[in-house]
Amino acid sequence: MIDLHTHTTCSDGTDSPLMLVKKAAAAGITVLGLADHDSTSGWEEATNALHSDLQLVLGSEVSCLTEDGVAVHMLGMLFDGKDDEIQRLLADSRDTRIPRMRKMIENLRAAGYDITIEDVAQSTPEGATLGRPHLADALVKKKIVKSRDEAFADLLNNDSPFYVTHLSPTPEDAIRAIRKAGGVSVIAHPFASRRGQIIDESTFQSLVAAGLNGIEVYHRDHSEDERNQLMAVARSLDLVVTGSSDYHGTGKLNQLGENTTDRQEWERLESMANERRVVQRWMK
Repeated sequence: MIDLHTHTTCSDGTDSPLMLVKKAAAAGITVLGLADHDSTSGWEEATNALHSDLQLVLGSEVSCLTEDGVAVHMLGMLFDGKDDEIQRLLADSRDTRIPRMRKMIENLRAAGYDITIEDVAQSTPEGATLGRPHLADALVKKKIVKSRDEAFADLLNNDSPFYVTHLSPTPEDAIRAIRKAGGVSVIAHPFASRRGQIIDESTFQSLVAAGLNGIEVYHRDHSEDERNQLMAVARSLDLVVTGSSDYHGTGKLNQLGENTTDRQEWERLESMANERRVVQRWMK
């Protein structure tokens, strides 16, 4: 099984990179993609955790914003982690998350919700990329909501009055940075309408011109109609089709391997990187 989109405590997952690798191996995953939000800090621990023929695809999920203000997540995989430009792009995105979080908390408090930045800090693992899931965890801990899913459905989704965007690269800029660093780019869950505003089909032309390699078609948050629409877009633009769990540990209902990528599609995607960067440690 090939699962190219998972998260750890280095962003908003609940499993450490070590635990993620162990769980993936136990679940029968053969190719695992690590894509923490705007961060590569989990790469070393995940690499050191390899103990079987599991193949590790290192990457990051880059937070982007289109020119007309639509949030887009771009999966960058197989890029050179030492590339200065992409590390600056990731760092800049992380740096804007703290003032954004303060403003969201301010909005919630103005509406009568008893939540503070200190509450969120206590729910954020050390070194993690700060994000809405940590605010959701704080809301759960204070019994304001019952779960992360409820927090996002009622308070933290993109259409909520409490939502605040943050400065981000355009998806085109993110794609160009990923490709310049030798990697490949796949747009994550682009038609997941229940998350909020989504891009239009016409946007894909600009993304392809920037160097987009693939579309994450098979995802829990895509309806059957949305999957069919994305498959048609992928075929018309000759883009790789992927499927992934978007696993976050106990932070979401998503389970490892619940959506996967066909091996032929994966091999095609991997061949588009400028060199082979899949990490593997064979058992002796």
